[in-house]
Amino acid sequence: MSTVSRPNEQDGLEAAVDQAIATCHGDPRAAVRALIVANNLLESERAELKKAVSHAYMRGRFRTYTG
Repeated sequence: MSTVSRPNEQDGLEAAVDQAIATCHGDPRAAVRALIVANNLLESERAELKKAVSHAYMRGRFRTYTG
């Protein structure tokens, strides 16, 4: 992934940053805190889903039906 963003991506990122801060009534620390909490929840969910996937499927030993 390139470290240089295209203008549309940068505009979208800036809009998302502005929205996160506005959601927290203009408090950037609260916005960062909220995003960290949300990220931790997503990481926890990802870990649970990873545990639920069979090891054979993850290692490519499980053949899916292609119809």
